[in-house]
Amino acid sequence: RNDISRHISCIAHTVSSSNNSPWLSSFAENEGFEVAMSHGEGKFVVSDEVINDLIKNGQVAFQYCNLEHKATMDNDYNINGSCYAIEGITSKCGHILGKMGHSERYHENVFKNIYGNKQQNIFANGVNYFRKGK
Repeated sequence: RNDISRHISCIAHTVSSSNNSPWLSSFAENEGFEVAMSHGEGKFVVSDEVINDLIKNGQVAFQYCNLEHKATMDNDYNINGSCYAIEGITSKCGHILGKMGHSERYHENVFKNIYGNKQQNIFANGVNYFRKGK
């Protein structure tokens, strides 16, 4: 369960930590996003041994961050208490992306009162990559 043991429904500040995946290919490292979150269960939990491999392999995709795009464990920003503020990771080859946020919930004219970059084109990136037959 997340740290508050109840449903979370909000927009979270996240930052891209890698572009080492077809899903992340159009993002700059440290690019900020405002992403819809909606879950009552789940947070990323990892051992120190495993996190070292994830970081070394560029598998940390997104992290919860403050307004300056710095990853943080501050529960005002790391809304579910994920270890190392991780919001999403990829498989070692980069073909599989797992994340907590709901990038698919953004559409034009939705979240109009939320400032920031709300369009996280992970699906367009994936389609473009796999269409090329890689």
